[in-house]
Amino acid sequence: MRGTGGGANLLALRSHNTALVLDLLRTAGADGISRLELAERTGLTPQAVSKITARLRADGLAAQAGRRASTGGKPRTVLRLVPEAGHAVGVHLDRDEVRVVLVDLRGAVVGERRAALDLGAGAEAVLGAVREAVAAVREAVAAVPPAGFDRALLGAGVALPGPLDHARGVLHRVTGFPEWDGFPLREALAERLGVPVVVDKDTNAAALGLAAGGEGGSFAYLHLGTGLGAGLVIGGSVHRGARTGAEEFGHQVIQLDGPPCTCGDRGCVEALCLGAVARGDVEEAARVLGTGAANLVGLLDIDVVLLGGRTVAAAPDAFVHGVAAVLEERARRTGQDAVPVRVAAGGGRAVAVGAAQLVLGPVFGRGDG
Repeated sequence: MRGTGGGANLLALRSHNTALVLDLLRTAGADGISRLELAERTGLTPQAVSKITARLRADGLAAQAGRRASTGGKPRTVLRLVPEAGHAVGVHLDRDEVRVVLVDLRGAVVGERRAALDLGAGAEAVLGAVREAVAAVREAVAAVPPAGFDRALLGAGVALPGPLDHARGVLHRVTGFPEWDGFPLREALAERLGVPVVVDKDTNAAALGLAAGGEGGSFAYLHLGTGLGAGLVIGGSVHRGARTGAEEFGHQVIQLDGPPCTCGDRGCVEALCLGAVARGDVEEAARVLGTGAANLVGLLDIDVVLLGGRTVAAAPDAFVHGVAAVLEERARRTGQDAVPVRVAAGGGRAVAVGAAQLVLGPVFGRGDG
């Protein structure tokens, strides 16, 4: 694996004011933004903005994007973010697959790698598979022009099924894989990858990525793949709970004394939903998923329900229509407007791309990393 590079050390630049400027440069896109506009929109003095942008230019993070006519004075220099000046890795550890993406400072995917994985194969095998996949995607991207560009790696975000402790980066009894209980995943992967690591649940990461990509308001992201979980964004922020144990959506009991679930309980929405999928009854699976979604809507009054995961991707229309039908029936009973349902953006990359945002978010002043 290549070294992290001696270029832009964004982790060292992460002051509040620098983050404000970087975020405005990012949102301005290729058109750029002037120093005067940066001062007006951040509330910083022109002198402070000049110092920050000079440092960003010296470190290769910002570059001149031309000049813009001003009213009465000389043309203003316009600056833009240099997206390729830094990168973040996003890792999605599923029960049977690892997916790694490399994203630039805009969050755009510039490289991707997928490989089969057995999450129950033991820590050394799983950690080795992650290291190999990260190395492969970085080497592939390094071979792409501009040749010799110092592609600084800021860190890696890792997302996998919960429950886990996001703050400490320690796993709990991952559903179906109790042998991971207490494993310090963040520390172990940081040692192997040589960069800072952030760990979160797969559904939280996907929700974060959707919010960073422009999904507004309060929403629930329901992920149905090898398991079932939810990520919640309330008021623009991912809701993790006081002990980072929120969103164990798949393990709400909706049928007393129902079929056993891998979590040890019975009648969980995950067990019922995956059981219907295994029987080939997509309509029933969607109805069960809709019942769980209706519980969330009733509890949290969210704006939209987004669906994702490989099982949804195999029959997106059936799941959207089935979940929407349950929510529409609930709306008729309550006299409220039905909460809309749609497939989440990002497809199969959603979790991995969101995991990369665990690293990028704090760089741009977004505190969900």
